[in-house]
This record gives sequence, C-alpha cells and structure tokens, in this order.
Amino acid sequence: MIGLILYALGIVITIKANIGYAPWDVFHVGLATTTGVTIGVASIITGFVIVIIVTLLGEKLGFGTIANNFVIGIFIDLIMLFGFIPIANNFITGIVMLLTGIILISVATYFYIKSSFGVGPRDNLMVVLTRKTKLPVGLCRLLVELFATTVGWFLGGMVGVGTVISVVAIGFFIQLVFKILRFDITKVKHETLGETCATVRGIFRRESGK
Repeated sequence: MIGLILYALGIVITIKANIGYAPWDVFHVGLATTTGVTIGVASIITGFVIVIIVTLLGEKLGFGTIANNFVIGIFIDLIMLFGFIPIANNFITGIVMLLTGIILISVATYFYIKSSFGVGPRDNLMVVLTRKTKLPVGLCRLLVELFATTVGWFLGGMVGVGTVISVVAIGFFIQLVFKILRFDITKVKHETLGETCATVRGIFRRESGK
C-alpha cells in the first residue's frame, strides 16, 4: 500500500511538472479531458480494460494487480483534490519536479513489486504481449507506450520534453533504486489472486478454530 500511494504521488508530481506527461499519463489525461472524468477515474477505467484483455489472453492476476489499478487511481484524485502540489511555473522547476516524481515512482515500484502480490495491469500487458509475440520485452514496452502516447495526444494529453525524459529516465532510476536497495527482481515469486485468497481463508479458519 505504501508503494501504491507513493506511486500516485509520483504521478501527480510529474503531471504538475507541466513539461509533458509520461506516456500512460498522456493517455489518462487525454481520456479525462475527452470524457470529463477525473484523471484517477480515467486511470482506473484504462487499467480495468487492460485487466480484461490480459485475463482473456491467459495471464494470471494477483491481488497487487487489482490494488494497483484502484488504489493508485483513487489517490491520484485525492492528491489532486487537496491541491498541495503546485504547478511548475518555469522549465527548470518543471525538470526538478519531473525527476522528483520519477524517483518517487521508482521507489514505489520497489515497494509494490517486493510485496510479491503481482504487477500492475500495464506491466501485465507488457508481459503477455512479450509471451504471445515472442518479441523482446523492451520492444513490447516501447510499442505499448508509443500507442498510449499517440492516442492520448490525439485526445488532448500533453506531449513534450517531459515525455521523452520520462521514457528514458524511468528505467535508469528504477535500476538505480533496485541496486541501492539490493533488490533482485528475478527472485520475486508473485502470488496469484487465487493463492492469496486461499491464504486469507486459511488464516480465518485458524482464527475461528481458536
């Protein structure tokens, strides 16, 4: 939960940097602008559609996949509502805010992936496309983010230098954070939603038997 809340905070900071949104945020803001819903709701709707797609393609979901979608979207709207993060009023401030947001997202990624409850819907989409197409994971991620950016731009999302920086910097900072915290992502075995439910049922049975 700490990871998901930090992730939402990082997203809002990158948006408030006002120099171009990250690829998926271009799409979320564009969808929100077009439909009149909030950015958080747009994020939840997008994630829900992706969950349906990856499930139909045979990908297993985790509790973290569902929580990622709803918690991040809800907290994006709450942070926006309270309005304690100002909009950058010049380019330098925007760069600083953008990098700050990306670093927060990188730390948040460490927390939520280490919990081993499954990855978010957008990461799941990247995984399932890699498995189905046999293309390199980096290429699949690039194609997905290029699609999200293009559609989001046509819907009214902001594309700018911040978009390019986000694409380049996010991988670097995630790798840096993982290295500093000595986290090997390849050793993480994620629980499926069914396994988590079975664990919870087992806990309730043991507690009720006391």
